[in-house]
Amino acid sequence: MLFREFERPDWPLLSQVSRPSRYSGSEWRSYQVPNWDDYNNSKICFAFPDVYEIGMSYYGFQILTALARANNWLADRAYAPWIDMENLLINKNLPLMSIEQKRPLNEFDVIGFTLQHETSYTNILTILNLAKIKLRSCERSDNDAIIAAGGPGALVPAVLSPFIDLFCVGEGEAILPELFKILEHRKDFTRYDLLNECAKVPGVYVPSVHDKNKIVTRQIVKDFNEAYAPESLIVPSVSIVHDRAALELFRGCSRGCRFCQAGMVTRPVRERSLANAKNIILKILESTGWDEVGLLSLASCDYSHIEGLIDELIEYLNKKKARLSLPSLRMDGFSVGLADRLQKVKRGGVTFAPEAGTQRLRDVINKGVDLNAINACLNEIYSRGWDRVKLYFMMGLPTETEEDLNGIIELAKYALKLGRSMGRKRLSVAVSVAGFVPKAHTPFQWERQNSIQELKDKGRYLKSQIKDKAISLNYHEPEVTFLEGVLSRGDERTADVIERAWRTGARFDSWTETFDLTRWLDAFEYCGLEPLEFTRERGESEILPWDFIDAGINKNFLLRERHKAYKGELTRDCKSGCGACGLKEAGLCELD
Repeated sequence: MLFREFERPDWPLLSQVSRPSRYSGSEWRSYQVPNWDDYNNSKICFAFPDVYEIGMSYYGFQILTALARANNWLADRAYAPWIDMENLLINKNLPLMSIEQKRPLNEFDVIGFTLQHETSYTNILTILNLAKIKLRSCERSDNDAIIAAGGPGALVPAVLSPFIDLFCVGEGEAILPELFKILEHRKDFTRYDLLNECAKVPGVYVPSVHDKNKIVTRQIVKDFNEAYAPESLIVPSVSIVHDRAALELFRGCSRGCRFCQAGMVTRPVRERSLANAKNIILKILESTGWDEVGLLSLASCDYSHIEGLIDELIEYLNKKKARLSLPSLRMDGFSVGLADRLQKVKRGGVTFAPEAGTQRLRDVINKGVDLNAINACLNEIYSRGWDRVKLYFMMGLPTETEEDLNGIIELAKYALKLGRSMGRKRLSVAVSVAGFVPKAHTPFQWERQNSIQELKDKGRYLKSQIKDKAISLNYHEPEVTFLEGVLSRGDERTADVIERAWRTGARFDSWTETFDLTRWLDAFEYCGLEPLEFTRERGESEILPWDFIDAGINKNFLLRERHKAYKGELTRDCKSGCGACGLKEAGLCELD
C-alpha cells in the first residue's frame, strides 16, 4: 500500500500546497484496495465538488461509496483540489487522482458528482478538466467515462445539463442498483445507445435523449429500514468540518415550512426502527473509534423513538465516554431537554432558527413557532445552564416589512434580557441572518428574490441596531446569495455562464476568499444574459425550467400554499392530518 502511494505522480507536489493532508489518503477504515483488473466496466469514482474536509463531512457520500461496493462495483472517491494544487497539476500536466486507488479519474467507467450546493458548480468543471474529460457531454466519445450527478441539484438539472450525461433524480438507494446493472455492460453499447438504456430506469434523466413531454419522477426508498446504511465509516486522516460518525435516523419532514426545499423534496417521513438505529450506532462506534455520533435528519428531535434510543444507549455511551449529538433542534422545551441529556458536562452553545422576527412573518412561512414556544424554549435553555445562544433568521422573505426586520433585533434583545433576569452573567446572543433564496419545488418558487443592494441595505440596517456588546450579528454575503438564487432557478442558458465564469477563474464560490462576483457579471454579459431574469417573480402559469421533474409534491399544493402564505394562514403538520400534497395519491405516503 505504501509503495503504491509513493508511486503517485502527484506525491512530490504535496510539499508545495496548503493542507497537503487533503490529498494523502491512508484513512482509517478505508476499504482494502481491490484488484483494479477484477472490475471490468464496473468502476465508479464519486466526486465531491469541494475540498476534502467538506466532502468527508457529507454522510451521503459514504453511503453512496458503500452502496456501490455492496453492488459489486469498485468504488473510489475524489474531491476538488484547492486552487494551488489545481495549478500545480495543470503546470505539471498531471491528472487528478482518486483517493484510494490512486488512479486518474478518466480511467473509471463512471464519475458520479454530488450536487449539494449551487455555488460548487464551477468546481465540477475543474474536476472534469483535471480528469482530462471533455466538459460538454456532446463532445465525449464512447470510450469516455459516463458523467452522472445526483443530490438536491438534480431536481433542477437544466443549469448543468450540457455537462452531465445523466442525472439521478431521487434517492440513490432506490436508483443505483438498477442503473449499475446497465452501466456494467457499457462496452456492449455505443454511448448514445447506453444513455438511451439508462433513461429507461425510473428516476434517471438523460438530457441528450430526453423526450420533452416525459416527466421524470423522484424515486424514494419506501421502507427506511431497508435503506442502505454502512455499519462502518471511513475515518478521515485529518480534522474535517463535522468530525464524527453519523447515522440518518429518518428522511423527510412533516412540518411544511414554505421556504424549505429539503423539507418539501424529501417527503414523506420514513424512519428507522429503534432496534435498527441502535444496532448501527453500536457497530459504527466499535469499528471506527469515534467518540461522537451525529443523529442526522432535518429535525432529529422529531424522531418518534428519540427518547427510547437515548435510554437504550446511555449506559454504553457513558462507559465508552462517547456521546450522541443532535445537529438540528426545534425551538421547544422538548428539544432543549434532549440536548441537556446528551450534553451533561460541557455547556457549549445552542442554536435555534426562528427564521423570522415577527409572528406575522413566521405564519407566512408556516414556521409553526409562536412567541409562547420561543419564550418557553429560552427559559429552558437558561434554567439548564447554557450561556450562549445562536439564532438564525432570514431577510428578504415574501411580504417582509421593516417591522419584520426590527422583530429580529427585538427577539435578540429579549433573549438577552431574559437570560440576564435569570442570572446568566456571561450570556451572549449571536444572530445570523441569511438572504432568502426562492427554491424550486417549494411554495415560494415563483417569488422574486431581493437584489444585492436590498440585502446589503437590510443587513447594514440590522447591524446598526445592535448596541449591546453581548449581541453579535452577522449576515450572509448578499453577492453569494444572489449567485445562489440565479443558479438555483436557472435554465440551460445558465450553463454557458457557468463555463465562462469558470474559464475566467471562478472557483469555490461559497468561500469568501475566492468568490468574485465580477467574474459572474462579466460572464452574464459575455453570454448576452441578464441575471435578474432568473431572480424575478415568475408567473403562476409560466412553464418553469424544472417542471418536467416530479419531486413528488403536487404543483397545485405548492400554489395553494403560496396563496395561504399571503393570507398568513397556517398549514398543520402532516402528522396531524394529510394536507393533500400529492404523495398519498401517488401511494408514497401512509399518513392519515
